[in-house]
Amino acid sequence: MSGTLVFLKKVTIQDIAEALNISFSTVARALNDHPAISPATKKRVREAARKMHYRPNKLASSLRSGKTHVVGVIVPNLHVSFFSSVVHGIDTVLNEHQYSLLLYQSNESLGQEVKGIDTFLRSRVDGIIASITRETSHYEHYDEIRKRHVPLILFDRVAESLRVPSVRIDDYKGGFMATEHLIAQGYTNIAHITAEQDLAIATERLRGYRDALIRHGLPVQEELICKGPFSADFGRACVASLLDRKVPFDALFALEDFTALGALQELLERGVRVPDEVGVIGFANESFGTLVTPGLSSVDQQTVRMGEIAAELFLGTVSGNTPASVMLDPILVPRASSLRIR
Repeated sequence: MSGTLVFLKKVTIQDIAEALNISFSTVARALNDHPAISPATKKRVREAARKMHYRPNKLASSLRSGKTHVVGVIVPNLHVSFFSSVVHGIDTVLNEHQYSLLLYQSNESLGQEVKGIDTFLRSRVDGIIASITRETSHYEHYDEIRKRHVPLILFDRVAESLRVPSVRIDDYKGGFMATEHLIAQGYTNIAHITAEQDLAIATERLRGYRDALIRHGLPVQEELICKGPFSADFGRACVASLLDRKVPFDALFALEDFTALGALQELLERGVRVPDEVGVIGFANESFGTLVTPGLSSVDQQTVRMGEIAAELFLGTVSGNTPASVMLDPILVPRASSLRIR
């Protein structure tokens, strides 16, 4: 029968009922684990369904129940392992509760974020878990989710004004911790690379940086604070600018690891010894941190746990609870790029 397509008849609940000589309703209730059906009958029905290659009609089921058992997840950038790890945590928990994920990458674009939400709502997802883009400064598209009574959970980058359950790291504590670590290593002129956008994660890490300097009696030098579109290229540009202008600095705390990586590369290419002359620490604990030389110090954001909690918050909402927002503690991960005192 080479070259011939063979179409197999799709097995239905009625087919299973006829094969077992029991009623349609008994099979349906057995497959749905109804308590009125005996364990022996359930086992018999499930074995028959497996042998006959029965596949439930999810569309029909969703039309009857009004539920799709699909959750939409919006991430700014899957290139960053932070977001991939969070998605892994979300999927691990939701998969245990028979939910599937519909993943949308906004690419840090407000327009794409709006499009993603519209796509999810048209797909009738049971809930949306999202991290806001760098460009997002208004939230009407998120308000639309709530108007339709679709559960909304935010993670990492959140908007307090939306008043929805969220999970994030304590960015202030992380910024304080990273800066204090550098101070403990004997650095006194500590630069900071932050975002030019009004992102909560950036403002909180900057506030932690400032307070750590003040706590330890060091001046906050505005000329050591670089603001821009955080990226490896901007990390390079910031370091180049400081060196070219001969602004004294002996350490650098970057908003996130890619920016820190660019700063580290520029320092090394300029012949600056790291960590002896300049110490470097980032934020996020990206996987490449152990692969570069010297190893990049960072602040871990408990990414998988963040995803698990986001999923748990969604499940709590579905159950009719009003889950509280969660703040995770950051974890300092010192490596060779900042360990001057050994």
